[in-house]
Amino acid sequence: MNYRSTRGAGPVGLDEALLRGLAPDGGLFVPAALPRFDETAFAGLDNIVDIGVRFLTPFAAGSRLEPALDAICRDAFSFPIPLRDLPPTQAQLGVLELFHGPTAAFKDVGARFLAACMQRLDRDRDDPRPLTILVATSGDTGGAVAAAFHGRPGFRVVVLYPDGQVSPRQAHQLGCWGGNVLTLAVDGPFDACQQLVKQAFAHARISQEHRLCSANSINIGRLLPQAVYYAAASLWHLRRHARPASFIIPTGNLGNALACVLARECGLPIAEIVLATNANRTIVDYLGSGEYAARPSVQTLASAMDVGDPSNMERLRHLFPAFATLSDKVSGFSVTDEEIREQIRLDATRRGETWCPHTATAARVHDRLPAAQAAQPWVLVATAHPAKFHEIVEPLVGGPVPVPPALAELLERPAKAERIPADLDALAAQLAAH
Repeated sequence: MNYRSTRGAGPVGLDEALLRGLAPDGGLFVPAALPRFDETAFAGLDNIVDIGVRFLTPFAAGSRLEPALDAICRDAFSFPIPLRDLPPTQAQLGVLELFHGPTAAFKDVGARFLAACMQRLDRDRDDPRPLTILVATSGDTGGAVAAAFHGRPGFRVVVLYPDGQVSPRQAHQLGCWGGNVLTLAVDGPFDACQQLVKQAFAHARISQEHRLCSANSINIGRLLPQAVYYAAASLWHLRRHARPASFIIPTGNLGNALACVLARECGLPIAEIVLATNANRTIVDYLGSGEYAARPSVQTLASAMDVGDPSNMERLRHLFPAFATLSDKVSGFSVTDEEIREQIRLDATRRGETWCPHTATAARVHDRLPAAQAAQPWVLVATAHPAKFHEIVEPLVGGPVPVPPALAELLERPAKAERIPADLDALAAQLAAH
């Protein structure tokens, strides 16, 4: 399959799209055409690895990765991704838990898939310099990418995060690696971190000197495996309940939600897609007005969603150039910090569920749906383990949140981050010094 830039460059194969990350014209790579599946395409397949191989085969057609898809998917989907039905209520409601990976966040799937792909693609190159994975994070991406690439020969990871604007445990996860991982705490919001990454890629000398590659959701290699768990969950739900599910997805940079859109556009049985955002209303306001206006991000309890200019909006608008079509494909709602707190308290009592602040936005949006709409089958997407936000969650639920063993191990390590201004020269100096 070929891939093109949202701004016109291309075509290139999957191998080049993955290694480039960002297209040479500054756009984002998208499939030149989407494959179409019907239900019979997945007959007899229930394991997420098997579903993933079947779903991804057309996307990898003609690439060096195609013969290795089974091994790559086994690497990426090596932990449980359960679809649970919540206790019976008037509505049929489930939750897709994406936080059982090594860093307790949904980003683990895409990061592990990308690392497995890149290791295969880069191993035969003559260049002795490591490939530098440059990643901006609003909380969870950086830890997942660091975990996926830590200790892999031929790679180094440089993580940029907004200093003081992630949870303490997120910050610890970002800085606890050492070795081939450099962690930079940037004096500015996430959007400044994301802008630094884009500036570094656009700077020919810096990009070439350090062999830069991206692992943010601007990289198509992050989106494709995330589409797999929506493909699998939609099939599981249909087989279990004989009705297609709708999904409510917490979203910041829009990559996770776009993955769900891609799965549906490929023919998977997905009904509605609703985006749950926090007080950063860029997506919601665009869907309401048709006028896109990026704005500075604001800090909220759901820190991984503190994004004022979502990168993947470019892909969404490319996929649906007509606003009337786009607004018919997805809808969105904004949730305040006070609503997040209230939802965490409410569902701890009402459902016996402990949500992270991000998942709480999805639960809140479901509660705000009109009764007839809420009565349809819905799946809340749980994107992070609540233990990553214990300082927020524990006072609201009235007790400690158990820490998953993998996260506990990371929290026992020492952590370190270099502080830098939101300046390309400062980033270049760190790249040269390490």
